[in-house]
Amino acid sequence: MQAKSEIVSRSISSVFPIRSRSFLVKAIAAFSIAFGIVTADSINAEAEAANSRYAGIVVDANSGNVLYSENADRLQYPASLTKMMTLYLTFEALEQGRIRLDSAVPFSAHASAQAPTKLGVRPGATISVEQAILGLVTLSANDASTALGELLGGTEDRFAQIMTAKAHALGMTRTTYRNANGLPNTAQMTTARDQARLGIALRQHFPQYYGYFSTQSFKFGNRIIRSHNRLVGSVRGVDGIKTGYTRAAGFNLVSSVQVDGKSIVGVVLGGASTPARDTQMRNLIASYLPKASTRGGSANLVAQAPKISAEPVIPVTAAKSEVASVGGVDLPHSGPTPDSRQQAASTQVAYTATSSTKSDNPLLQEMPAPTKVKTQPIKQAAVASVAPTQAYVPPEQGDTSIDTLTTASTSSPHLSGWVVQIGVSSTKDGAMDLLDGAKTKGGKALRSAKPLAVAYSGGYRARFGGFDEQRDAVNACNALKRSGVKCWASAQ
Repeated sequence: MQAKSEIVSRSISSVFPIRSRSFLVKAIAAFSIAFGIVTADSINAEAEAANSRYAGIVVDANSGNVLYSENADRLQYPASLTKMMTLYLTFEALEQGRIRLDSAVPFSAHASAQAPTKLGVRPGATISVEQAILGLVTLSANDASTALGELLGGTEDRFAQIMTAKAHALGMTRTTYRNANGLPNTAQMTTARDQARLGIALRQHFPQYYGYFSTQSFKFGNRIIRSHNRLVGSVRGVDGIKTGYTRAAGFNLVSSVQVDGKSIVGVVLGGASTPARDTQMRNLIASYLPKASTRGGSANLVAQAPKISAEPVIPVTAAKSEVASVGGVDLPHSGPTPDSRQQAASTQVAYTATSSTKSDNPLLQEMPAPTKVKTQPIKQAAVASVAPTQAYVPPEQGDTSIDTLTTASTSSPHLSGWVVQIGVSSTKDGAMDLLDGAKTKGGKALRSAKPLAVAYSGGYRARFGGFDEQRDAVNACNALKRSGVKCWASAQ
């Protein structure tokens, strides 16, 4: 049909005078739409559907429901989506006051030697943390990403270990990092599902910094650097997040959308081209945003993980004259404002083992690390407003066609196998009281279970342990839910 329309168009051009051609071209366009003649967008969408490397997922960021998935758990190369984790750890360091937005980021010879795209900062020069962030989200600058990794981890290899540990703590169990920027490494792998989880975590854990992902351009020296993300500013509600490409990975994209109380995160991996990838994401947004919920969103779907231990590295001071050495930067401060912890004169970069206290709700710190389970559609907010002795409650488990991002517990030293957690308490006695009350309601499903008050930094987790199989823990939890006791089941 497309070939026929081109023949008709050429025939018209040869027969009709120039004045008449404009009207006729418009008429042909209308005819093509009315009769389903193939368009560029549909060609791109069909190409993606036939692309053997393609993987995709769309997650309702309010409820946790997976609205669409295709090859979502297949291992693939992240390419520059890797920088999302580099930025996650940068935002975490900013939030804790270990660095500031105006802290100097030094460029080693290794960082400066990274392959394009890059800012082109020479060895020994520095830029500010804020400039590095903007370089990552717009240009996807490989040199700035490596420099940030060396700043936060001491070496890029050490930073990659921190990245991987953080990924696993967030529930990205199939993701492995080997560098800070996503340049080719056959051991650096991820999945569409893991990238969706990271996208949600970035937005929910760091709302004060997430706005950087919507940056469309910024001034660096004498250059105006424009974003690679073509959906920001062109698709209603798209507020980031990140593009990526290598020859081995294909064309990758993670997009966040918030419209009229609905919120989704979509992932496309292995796209055949930039237009095909972008068109596929547009189609996913158009198809699944209307199906997203407006409920939920009152708390984080992805639990914030404990901070990863690392050796202290260099002291971080404010970037001053060193910035001028890369051409001088005129950056109006329209981004996030540093909080009081970031106003300190200088600081030492050092990861600690303390738990996050980002939320006033202590239950959010007790959300387990993510895993995939089959669930029924959510009928209420994924994270309810609950009393201090209750736990995060995933949707009911079931054998339906909709996936949900839920969580799996951190390991306990007491028992192996599976556990059922019913809540948390500030005291051990309080946790045991919760367990005593629940055991009478669990019936035979809890007959052989062992009640455990497991200490953590904020109090005690009330758990039943000793389940050898997942189905035993799930059955016990379902029995408790039928009796009105909220719970979740997870692996030790």
